[in-house]
Amino acid sequence: MSSHYDVLIVGAGIAGSALAHALSTITSKLRPSPLRVALLERSLAEPDRIVGELLQPAGVAALQKLGLRSCLDGIDAIPEHGYCVIHSGQIVHIPYPDGNQGRSFHHGRFIMALRDRAKRAAGVDVIEATVNELIECELSRRVLGVRATRPSAAGGSAKGEKESFFADLVVIADGCFSNFRSAVMGKALRESPAKSHFCGAILKDTRLPIPQHGTVALVQGHGPVLLYQISEHDTRMLVDVKTPVPQDLKGHILSNVVPQLPASLHVAIHDALDKDRIRRMPNSFLPAVMQGSKHTKEGVILLGDSWNMRHPLTGGGMTVALNDVVILSKLLAKADFHDWDQMSNLLNKWHWARKPLASTINILSVALYDLFGADDENLAVLQRGCFKYFERGGECIRGPVSLLSGLAPSPSLLFYHFFAVALYSIWIMFTHPRPIPNPANPDKPRMVAPDVTEYPYLLIKSVRVFWVACVVFGPLLWSEVRWW
Repeated sequence: MSSHYDVLIVGAGIAGSALAHALSTITSKLRPSPLRVALLERSLAEPDRIVGELLQPAGVAALQKLGLRSCLDGIDAIPEHGYCVIHSGQIVHIPYPDGNQGRSFHHGRFIMALRDRAKRAAGVDVIEATVNELIECELSRRVLGVRATRPSAAGGSAKGEKESFFADLVVIADGCFSNFRSAVMGKALRESPAKSHFCGAILKDTRLPIPQHGTVALVQGHGPVLLYQISEHDTRMLVDVKTPVPQDLKGHILSNVVPQLPASLHVAIHDALDKDRIRRMPNSFLPAVMQGSKHTKEGVILLGDSWNMRHPLTGGGMTVALNDVVILSKLLAKADFHDWDQMSNLLNKWHWARKPLASTINILSVALYDLFGADDENLAVLQRGCFKYFERGGECIRGPVSLLSGLAPSPSLLFYHFFAVALYSIWIMFTHPRPIPNPANPDKPRMVAPDVTEYPYLLIKSVRVFWVACVVFGPLLWSEVRWW
């Protein structure tokens, strides 16, 4: 049994569901009637994940452009007004500029709202089926469709029987664990090693230091901890744990992480870890590679985390994906899917049109993680300088949070603030008291200002600190500039 569509989308997550709805609204001289779209998903049950729960203000704006803003209603979503960063017991408030708001929510509830809109969209068939393989032309190797297995006799096929779905264009949006990424990208595929894992739990009826703000706690000697409210009674806690993950993960969190968090959270964290298992997700970075022409297979494109990933610390993944859908759907409105030369030009335009926002969020996510999860003395200098930079307020807060929220998609502005932090960190090292071990009271180190006799050493150290900043930022910038 087989079916033919204009577009076939594999994966009904954030990107896939949003694209299916967007394509249903496309009309032009080339397309007087809505496209026929098939949205295939292995399971249409509500997903249960520990990431994809924070949508930045730019992501909310992208939903508005797609006509999907109502998907944030009726799911107990929480308005987010900015961030609260905690370092050595001190708190700095980082509000979104100009009253902008993000949203946080249970991932599964948001997904189900998006799928519901896709189901109700004209010309869209949402099909529960596991995609097993791509169908390729034996001569040209162009992707013509997919073979998939439905979970039951639904659709007229026997259970376990592979069904063929054909389309003029296949979009792979099956997430970070994509089964088809390597088949589509071939030699253009880049590795996406996991530097750490986010270990998640849900805290019940917890009040954060600043309500309706994402809380980032910098934990000395370990990765950062991220907390944000995802419903009236639930608060998500994500603990960054570097690889290899300790066997006694609960013991590691309780012994090394919890004591450095605000005391008001301790009871809720103990209760959460006692009642529920700790779930893990790898934190990976996968730069986007140009698609189309000689770079990837004809007839198929990658979208979302199957193509481009960043560290989830900044909560920018859904924002990038939704912005990608906004741009791509407009370009596909005037495209002839059969003409792959035209499609290659379209994918080239899409690649560079998405760069300002995607590159800004991608680079910032990893650079900020390296600073917040400082694991050597030079990065620790940058981490302290970053916190002190935020304490200055004004543009030292407005600029960085505008970048993080997606409201200022500008790699050049990110470059400016990153190296302003680096230089300010060096200034702090020369001028501010620093903690040194106190044998009499190990829990309370002494604060000692640098002596002029230390300046030669600090001058050498400042060169190392600036070099580390370049090593952190440079490769990330290069990964976004190069595309082959």
